Amino acid sequence: QVQLVESGGGLVQPGGSLRLSCAASGSIFSFNHMGWYRQAPGKQRELVATISISIGGSTNYADSVKGRFTISRDGAKNTVYLQMNSLKPEDTAVYYCNAERRLQPPYWGQGTQVTVSS
Repeated sequence: QVQLVESGGGLVQPGGSLRLSCAASGSIFSFNHMGWYRQAPGKQRELVATISISIGGSTNYADSVKGRFTISRDGAKNTVYLQMNSLKPEDTAVYYCNAERRLQPPYWGQGTQVTVSS
């Protein structure tokens, strides 16, 4: 059974930075894609960023985070990261790690809270 464990959330002031980590219990190369989603109170879960685990590691970002967030992967550590810079109050949400294999239901982590407030 795959486990995804997120870490790195917390409270940060507007304009600040955080780096989220998602550690997989096995090799991330068993997945096709991994990514980050977020859910703010009263809102639906939305895509933040995804990365292909294949060679090349193509990435995709929500328009709201382009230029501020960067997703990356470390195959040796079986970990995917989300570097978040220039954080805004509207980035406040629970951030979830996601991993997908072809023709299988997606895997989700337990979530990590990010709060951007002065």
